[in-house]
Amino acid sequence: MKANGEPKLSVRNLWKIYGSNPKALLTDEFRNMPQAERLRHARQNRHFLAAANVNFDVYEGQIFVIMGLSGSGKSTVLRAISRLDEPTSGQVFLDDTDLLGASPKELTRIRRRKMGMVFQGFGLMPHLDVIQNVAFPLKAQGQPRDARRARAREMIELVGLKGKEHSYPHQLSGGQQQRVGIARSLAVEPELWFLDEPFSALDPLIRAQMQDEFLRLQTQLNKTIVFVTHDFLEALKLADNICIMKDGEIVQIGSPADIVLRPANDYVREFIGDVPLAHVLRAGDVMSPPYRDGQPHPTVRRDDILETAIKLFDDKTETIDVVDNDGAILGSLHPLEVIRSLYHDEPEHAL
Repeated sequence: MKANGEPKLSVRNLWKIYGSNPKALLTDEFRNMPQAERLRHARQNRHFLAAANVNFDVYEGQIFVIMGLSGSGKSTVLRAISRLDEPTSGQVFLDDTDLLGASPKELTRIRRRKMGMVFQGFGLMPHLDVIQNVAFPLKAQGQPRDARRARAREMIELVGLKGKEHSYPHQLSGGQQQRVGIARSLAVEPELWFLDEPFSALDPLIRAQMQDEFLRLQTQLNKTIVFVTHDFLEALKLADNICIMKDGEIVQIGSPADIVLRPANDYVREFIGDVPLAHVLRAGDVMSPPYRDGQPHPTVRRDDILETAIKLFDDKTETIDVVDNDGAILGSLHPLEVIRSLYHDEPEHAL
């Protein structure tokens, strides 16, 4: 999704340091140190630098994926911007509300009414059945029993669990339990949806199915999402924008195509080394200006993956037109440009 208007979530100069006196450590001199020196200085002073000068914006309806290896700071940032862990320094705005300046009472209200959260461990209450688990945050809001159960039933059907309303967590598979967690987080109709490695505990087949289900839900709901993962292929599949972190710092932010076609450094290049680019890049990422020769050409949509376009090339087809949802021609694909894109070369005429 394109970035239009003001960001829904804005993170500025966010720092999180663990230790006995993190604010004393966070001097101007410390902020301006090179990364390696700063990490060393923190360790020498028995502090741990988990997030350093993190800045990003998330626009309404976007899926913003924060990814990195274990210890990169990705989950720390999510917990800091939601204030599950208090940041050491920085600013976090949800629309015009400064989350870091909110009182405990106001923060509780925002979490209950504007935020949804899903975590790796599902977090279901074993003594409650599915409908009671999903309705629980609505009970915390003080909604009447009939209203909250009606809303819970809607969410249960939305995530494909109709008929399981009275099952208990131990009677559900891992994928079903995670669907309950998703339904519960959506019950409050959150403006901002946080997901911290929600599928990492699932086996590969169920994980792929849940990713597809997640994208289906996003098509229907158009939520503003911050999604944390260590899986680069998952990030490429889900994200509108990807933020790659290392040692608490942001290495690169960009669309999946930006990351794949223009990696910022060797650290990012390591992630894309084994990526099946034909399944990642889309026709709009590598198209050149429309080729006008007066002849009809096969067409693909801008958001179609390159594999779809590649199948249309044959000994009689050297041009494929890229069209929007109304059929208007946006650009063209040619075999050489497609080949270059699959070898990490940036197309010469990419729009």
